[in-house]
Amino acid sequence: MLPNLISKFMRPFSSMTMGVTPIGSAIGNLPANTEKATIAAGCFWGVEHIYRKHFENKGLLDARVGYIGGDTNNPSYRLVCRGDTGHAEALQVLYDPEKVSYETLIEFFFRMHDPTTPDRQGPDVGSQYRSAIFYHSPEQESTAKKIITAAQKEWFKGQNIATEVIPAGQWWDAEDYHQLYLNNNPGGYECPSQ
Repeated sequence: MLPNLISKFMRPFSSMTMGVTPIGSAIGNLPANTEKATIAAGCFWGVEHIYRKHFENKGLLDARVGYIGGDTNNPSYRLVCRGDTGHAEALQVLYDPEKVSYETLIEFFFRMHDPTTPDRQGPDVGSQYRSAIFYHSPEQESTAKKIITAAQKEWFKGQNIATEVIPAGQWWDAEDYHQLYLNNNPGGYECPSQ
């Protein structure tokens, strides 16, 4: 019993990589029109869980949690949690734009977290929990900015949206045990957004 309890507390701080499978490789042939979206909205466990739950069978093809927006190569969870790397905990999704639009994914992003709190979501505090949209094309950048303007006017009157819209740089998959974390550990985390 005691070793299991200790491993539950220590596992989230492990820096081992454990053979991460690249995004999309688990589903075989992806549609030719597959597109990618990358967002950060607090703890990546909850963000992944909510997106998978909401967009299952609605155009979401695959999703991975990882790190983006920093300046350290091959960052580990431990380094990112210390706040020394500049990375955000993020979600990267592959989607079929014939079934779900980028606009729909980004509108949902603003409904599932609080974009007005810089470097914070619920009890999670630090730059790794910032709100950000990492765009992969000029069209994604334009769409994200358009949605921010609309969200500011319609949903967040009197509050400033702190969401950054920045080019997607190097993506680093998080360690395997972070992938599908809340599916595998349903009592392991209370996500404020759920």
